[in-house]
Amino acid sequence: MASFRFFPLFLIYISPFLTLSYAGDPFVYYDWKVSYITAAPLGVNQQVIAINGKFPGPVVNVTTNNNVVVNVLNRLDEDLLYTWDGIQHRRNSWQDGVLGTTCPIPKDYNWTYQFQVKDQIGSFFYFPSLNFQRAAGGYGGIIVNNRAVVPTPFATPYGDIIILIGDWYNRNHTDLRKTLDAGKSLGMPDGVLINGKGPYRYNTTLVPAGIEYETIDVQPGKTYRLRVHHVGISTSLNFRIQSHNLLLAESEGSYTTQQNYTSLDIHVGQSYSFLVTMDQNASTDYYIVASARFVNASLWQRVTGVGILHYTNSKGTARGPLPDSPDDFYDKTFSMNQARSIRWNVSASGARPNPQGSFRYGSINVTDVYVLENRPPVMINGKHRAILSGISYINPATPIRLADDYHLKGIYKLDFPKRPLTGQSQMKTSVINGTYKGFMEVILQNNDTTVQSYHMDGYAFFVVGMDYGEWTENSRGTYNKWDGIARSTIQVFPGAWTAILVSLDNVGVWNLRTENLDSWYLGQETYIRIVNPEANNKTELPKPDNAFYCGQLSYLMTAKPNKSFALSIAGERSKLLFMLQMFVLFAIFAFR
Repeated sequence: MASFRFFPLFLIYISPFLTLSYAGDPFVYYDWKVSYITAAPLGVNQQVIAINGKFPGPVVNVTTNNNVVVNVLNRLDEDLLYTWDGIQHRRNSWQDGVLGTTCPIPKDYNWTYQFQVKDQIGSFFYFPSLNFQRAAGGYGGIIVNNRAVVPTPFATPYGDIIILIGDWYNRNHTDLRKTLDAGKSLGMPDGVLINGKGPYRYNTTLVPAGIEYETIDVQPGKTYRLRVHHVGISTSLNFRIQSHNLLLAESEGSYTTQQNYTSLDIHVGQSYSFLVTMDQNASTDYYIVASARFVNASLWQRVTGVGILHYTNSKGTARGPLPDSPDDFYDKTFSMNQARSIRWNVSASGARPNPQGSFRYGSINVTDVYVLENRPPVMINGKHRAILSGISYINPATPIRLADDYHLKGIYKLDFPKRPLTGQSQMKTSVINGTYKGFMEVILQNNDTTVQSYHMDGYAFFVVGMDYGEWTENSRGTYNKWDGIARSTIQVFPGAWTAILVSLDNVGVWNLRTENLDSWYLGQETYIRIVNPEANNKTELPKPDNAFYCGQLSYLMTAKPNKSFALSIAGERSKLLFMLQMFVLFAIFAFR
């Protein structure tokens, strides 16, 4: 009898181990093999980066608070890292996928990302962050759905559609790098892709025959959520759908005030959700268009992506000229006023950007002010470089976050200037020293001739102002201190400034960069290092067990090529469960 009294206690003791795989927030698993394929998006065969043989890559479709596990096997011929644009990685910059935090995945190795989409809802995307690789593909959309207990500020759409737009070159990304290294401009792109496909042949002169184009099938009368991501290189695009209104509803994790647009300018790295009702006559299909902005339209005609919106009861193909883009080549104010009209929906429930739940960002005391100035590329020590406040960033061989973990000295300097340098530009590893729980004001001043987009990893920031000219202290009088949109990527127009506010409550080392690939590749970035000064730091997750080592820590590298951390963990878990099950069976028979 004593044996039988002991056995229920034994089951209670081991039950947490038996349910280890299922405890807490759910896990979602993805297994990717990243490799080259040959494709011809614009009719010219070239090397494209695919995931599991597909270009673009799969959609990461998860629900807020899910734990996401992505096992990445690198079959390219160079190092690889993946970054998750707009995903905030709460307390976990180790998973950010940029060189400042993580050693790259070498050829034929694989590495497993694991992060939680904590308190986020919205539209994001992922892409390879190294070596200009995004210009060759390897990207895809991320959907973070709301949990059932968190309502959306609009009725549930009939369908959810991802649209990836971006300028594209027929040259391989390695050739594009060589062009930049030689101090030359990339020149005009060869076209614009929509979901990895070239334009519908709306013009027999501009578009050759035989190009595959994107077709989106819809039901008449239904409302769909279109998540549009600009995954391109450097060209701002105007997005529109022939004869249809775009009701803006969300951007990079923030619900917006719902406004109708006939078209919207989308800049490199930005994401938007539109609600589109299929309320037109089905006598024909309709054009979906993404065309180059702020250029001479007659010279840049080929830089236009065209897809097809197809009603299931459509009676004919799309016809007529493409819907017009804004006619404002000589009007600087139209696009900026459009950007200013995008406001935060302060009455919507759901996940909030930092500071969590606050609508009072305008009354929080600013603790640090940084003016980051962009100028045209310069020559530094015989090299063609892009600069930010007079500094062109150099990635160290040992990532900053890893160097901190091992107390290495001399890897970087916490000396990024609060105001632009006035002397000669420098190439160095200069980092912003962020104050934990501080509230930082960043002014992005663009003194170049093209639109630049800027992105901050790990955070959503409040966009409080933008205008033409030089920012001054008096410019604060124009700030929107009530419903400025919170997002992770913002444009800065040429000869203009944009001001953002950000609450530095996410410990780690976070990348602040231009999303324009040419400028990023040439060094227009830095990092913000945020450390919790408390003795017992419980605000950051520890270095992952599967961390790679490089630079000064290369001697610690023990991983082997083609070894899957995710699969090995799954295997060990299965072995553990099997052993426990055998032990239970043994105990049942032993205690009879």
